[in-house]
Amino acid sequence: MVTGSVFGLIAGYSLAKRSPWVQSERMKIDIIEHEGPYQVGVIIGSLSKESINRRLANALTGLAPEGFEFFEISYADLPLYNRDFDADYPQVALDFKDAVASADALLFVTPEYNRSLPGALKNAIDWGSRPWGQNVWAHKPVGVIGASSGAIGTAVGQQSLRSTLSFLNARQMSAPEAYIQYTPGLVDDEGRVTNPGTEDFLRQFMTAFAEYTVRVLTVIPQS
Repeated sequence: MVTGSVFGLIAGYSLAKRSPWVQSERMKIDIIEHEGPYQVGVIIGSLSKESINRRLANALTGLAPEGFEFFEISYADLPLYNRDFDADYPQVALDFKDAVASADALLFVTPEYNRSLPGALKNAIDWGSRPWGQNVWAHKPVGVIGASSGAIGTAVGQQSLRSTLSFLNARQMSAPEAYIQYTPGLVDDEGRVTNPGTEDFLRQFMTAFAEYTVRVLTVIPQS
């Protein structure tokens, strides 16, 4: 915990007009910083073992700053969601939600299917949001990135995913955006990015995501 003293300049203009002293009075605030290392759950939007997005995810974990640890959250065994399950959630779905809940932040690495997010990924998100009132995605720091062989690099699919995550109240990093056109050999078998320009961009993306996660998880209690 870091404690500091700041001037009360964040008061609204109308409040300052009513109470001029607010701007000169010192306020003591407690800034509660999350204890590291940060645990980041990686959700890969393709179930394919040979997915280029799986390769991209492996590369990203190696480009992140120190203090961040990554683990994959699998959803391959989830059945298709329907509301009948709400009364008696299957164990596989409970385990999935527990894995999401255990993460400090989430990184989605996903392809684009038919100008949208993959169906299996959407199904997993639905499981995580139910039963009503038990939405596990709420307030999680989230990063979104994806790769495809096409020139627009999952841009439309990411927008579809972001719309869903926004409704579920996830704390999404809105910039930088990252739409990766994947070419053969871009990521080698050891998870190294072979194009220096792309490697530098991905490193910057992961640095920005790390900084964003720290900001979201740093709490200033309100009196």
